[in-house]
Amino acid sequence: MAERQTRGDAAEAAARAMLERGGLTFIAANVRFRGGELDLVMLDPTARGGACLVFVEVRYRASHAFGGGAASVDTAKRRKLIHAAQLFLAQNPQWANSPCRFDVVEAQGDPAKPEINWLRDAFRADEA
Repeated sequence: MAERQTRGDAAEAAARAMLERGGLTFIAANVRFRGGELDLVMLDPTARGGACLVFVEVRYRASHAFGGGAASVDTAKRRKLIHAAQLFLAQNPQWANSPCRFDVVEAQGDPAKPEINWLRDAFRADEA
């Protein structure tokens, strides 16, 4: 489990760096709630319609053999992410009225320098 956690941490760090280079601002990481966890919470100050809170799910895969990381974000996982996002907003009222979106970052290959694919607005809360 420790090796898996290390790979996941490396993929999340690479994803965060890429998102920050893409203009997003870091807010929080690994926010845990009963029944769900938010890998990254970011702010997109340049989103259409004004600043947008972004809940990012980072999915690392060594290869595409079993489908990409986004394919593993199924309906049950989406529900958990939405629930965790709702709890985050309840605990952080300064963001409660902000527009929100859910992004998925797929990371694959060498965890130290993964190939990254950023899927903006990967799913919507009303679709899960």
